[in-house]
Amino acid sequence: MRILFIGDIVGGPGRRGLAKLLPGLREELEPDLTIANGENAAGGVGITERTAEEIFAAGVDLITTGNHVYRHRDAYGFIDDCERLIRPANYPRGNPGRGAAIVPAAGRNVGVLNLSGQLQLAVARSPFPAADAELAELERRGADVLFVDFHAEVTSEKIAMGWHLDGRVAAVLGTHTHVPTADARVLPGGTAFITDAGMTGSRAGVIGVRREQALESFRTQMPVKFDTADEDVWVNGVVVDVRDDGLANSIEQVLVPAA
Repeated sequence: MRILFIGDIVGGPGRRGLAKLLPGLREELEPDLTIANGENAAGGVGITERTAEEIFAAGVDLITTGNHVYRHRDAYGFIDDCERLIRPANYPRGNPGRGAAIVPAAGRNVGVLNLSGQLQLAVARSPFPAADAELAELERRGADVLFVDFHAEVTSEKIAMGWHLDGRVAAVLGTHTHVPTADARVLPGGTAFITDAGMTGSRAGVIGVRREQALESFRTQMPVKFDTADEDVWVNGVVVDVRDDGLANSIEQVLVPAA
């Protein structure tokens, strides 16, 4: 089977770029399952019911998130109710939403786990024992392919998670830092890995926000309101081919301009 994963969708430009390109990418790549990280979908920070529905309408089957998932309080009910949207599993257990989901695709049950790094981010539990426990639970519930979106700040923590889960899951794909890394590979045990899948949004800004605002913030060290950049939009992601045994044959980057 084949899984297409789309990196962090940033604001309206990212959503529109996705809607423009995803139908063609699905036709070309023929994925059995399409997953996207949507934690920056609403105005560049957070997600709402409307922005999530736009992403689903574009052809995404399941949305993962990250540290901005709770930015919009009016979305909490939707996050709690929507079984096709997940948030980091190592957040406090009483928080809105769920940390994992099982999605049927190509005759398989794909267990998708969302985790947050703990370095420079706030979590309730270390992602490493959380990964062990959550993956065991997904297998108990009948998942026969396992997929992880690891939303983390620090590259060393992401790489460590790849090695921690090598041979146990089909893929560990890093998100959050918005810059596609050059280390996409299948690890020796059969797990597809990349430190960061990149973002779906404007490359003309600074990780998705208008560059003049980011520069002002860096130069002055003063609070600056950030707006989503809207020029030179690209879709970033990866496509993973999964073997019959639930591990990966290959991983290839998807880096496509929307213009």
